[in-house]
Amino acid sequence: MSAAQASEVSIKCPQCGSDPFNNGHRLGKDGTQTQRFICPKCGLSFSESYNKVSMTIPKRHVGAKEAKNMADLTEIKTVTVDLKNLNGKLVDYHFKMKNQGYKDATVLLSQTCLRILMERGADLTNPETIKEVIAKQTWSSNRKRNVANAYSQFLKYLGLTWEAPICNVTRKLPFIPTTEEVNDLIAGCSPPVATFLLLLFETAMRSGEAIQLRWIDVDFERRLIYCNNPEKGSDARIFDNISGKLLSMLNTMSRKSELVFAGSTAYSLKATFTRSRKRLTFKLQNPRLNAIHFHTLRHFRATLEYHRTKDLLHVQQFLGHREVKNTMLYIQLDKQLFQNYAEDQFITRVAHNVGEACSFIESNFEYVTGEYNDGGKIFRKRK
Repeated sequence: MSAAQASEVSIKCPQCGSDPFNNGHRLGKDGTQTQRFICPKCGLSFSESYNKVSMTIPKRHVGAKEAKNMADLTEIKTVTVDLKNLNGKLVDYHFKMKNQGYKDATVLLSQTCLRILMERGADLTNPETIKEVIAKQTWSSNRKRNVANAYSQFLKYLGLTWEAPICNVTRKLPFIPTTEEVNDLIAGCSPPVATFLLLLFETAMRSGEAIQLRWIDVDFERRLIYCNNPEKGSDARIFDNISGKLLSMLNTMSRKSELVFAGSTAYSLKATFTRSRKRLTFKLQNPRLNAIHFHTLRHFRATLEYHRTKDLLHVQQFLGHREVKNTMLYIQLDKQLFQNYAEDQFITRVAHNVGEACSFIESNFEYVTGEYNDGGKIFRKRK
């Protein structure tokens, strides 16, 4: 076999990359033959079997330094082959994640976590190296937990287990801007981003839910918006009393696709928003604007909704939380943010019979008192 023939089958010398020559065959114990090659440039002898390269030291005298370099080369080549096989498993693993119904964002998070672990020297087949790499990072506890969870899922795919490192996550209170700051951001962004921000503010949808909004989900006549693509296991939701401003902004959007924000992704909108936010921060000299993210608007609206209704179950349904403990955060935020506000204002109603009382209760009114001679009972609801 000539050098040209070897080149046609893409065989290269692992040491110098030159085209090798045929050096006979080797008969295996199972009777199979393995083609052997020798490099005319560096003298390295090697063979190819099942796409796996094994190398032998050339049959010539080499110095101690050269021998060490060859040994290092052999080790590097072995690692490369293992990594190639591992990369194949990673591709197969994430492909199966998609087939099992995981969201693209979840698959992307897993890919990112595992890639970072490998880049920082971890061996995905050795859990101890994973712990060592995670321990050395300056990541937050929440990020360390996410990386550990991503690796746990991959180990489950490999049929292995490990004892995950302890990551004590402390839930921090989210930043809550003022209404004026939110309005400044919306006014300073381009029309598509401004519409997206106002949609997040009025509905408290997650950005991934809002980007999937379809025109059929917007009822302009009844001023309703449906969330029919919920994330994180939430139920579908419906939002009423949508402002005329948001409906007007939505009505100016192009309708060439069934999606309201067609041609955009949550990442592209975020990139555009980040640039606009940076510009407005400098223009208005308000560094607090830099702390506002898409999810900040969800926290902001939820806090206002609880302050308005004082109904935790209503806020839970409004946000689509699976567990009420996640909603209890807004009780604390309400107490801290509105403790210095003036006395709350209420709408009052008087019920003179059971039917009227039931109607007020169904409209989120609360009973106050009924000790009056005319038999009327007073109900109230925050404005």
